[in-house]
Amino acid sequence: MRLLAVERALRGIVFVALAAGIFEVRGSQAQLKAAFDREMPLIRPLADQIGWNPENSKIVHFIEKGWTLSPATLVWIAVALLAYAALQFTEAVGLWLVKRWGEYFAVIATSIFLPLEIYELTEKITVVRLGALLINIAAVIWLLWSKRLFGLNGGGRAYRAEHSEESLLTVERAAVAAGIEAART
Repeated sequence: MRLLAVERALRGIVFVALAAGIFEVRGSQAQLKAAFDREMPLIRPLADQIGWNPENSKIVHFIEKGWTLSPATLVWIAVALLAYAALQFTEAVGLWLVKRWGEYFAVIATSIFLPLEIYELTEKITVVRLGALLINIAAVIWLLWSKRLFGLNGGGRAYRAEHSEESLLTVERAAVAAGIEAART
């Protein structure tokens, strides 16, 4: 759970950084476009050496499309990125604290984006897209089954019984350890 929480927190940080970058450049698109156009020819020798064609690069086309967006559109994009980051941070906190609501939140938040990931695979199948989809499906199934969410695998009653047993075992172990320590003294 904590590993998933750390991954969600890191993802949230990345989206906050992206939003901050968009806020930073929204008023200076013309200057950035001029600098981009000026520097792009300098990249060509390196691109040729590594076999990369900037004319066919989706990243370059994405950046060039960004120059045409209005500052208001960029603000909305940044706000959407911040909202997604907030979603990631909320999920991270719930998972880190091992809260039941965090487990539900993680399943719902991850499941919401599965249709988008499947749609992206209909456009083009890549290892990254396929891997992300498989990881998210596995995470949802694991959370649903192991945490007994939405009534699966015995539901909340079985979940509470399992955790109360663990709590009793912890208390018993502590009592035995205290008894052993008392016997030594």
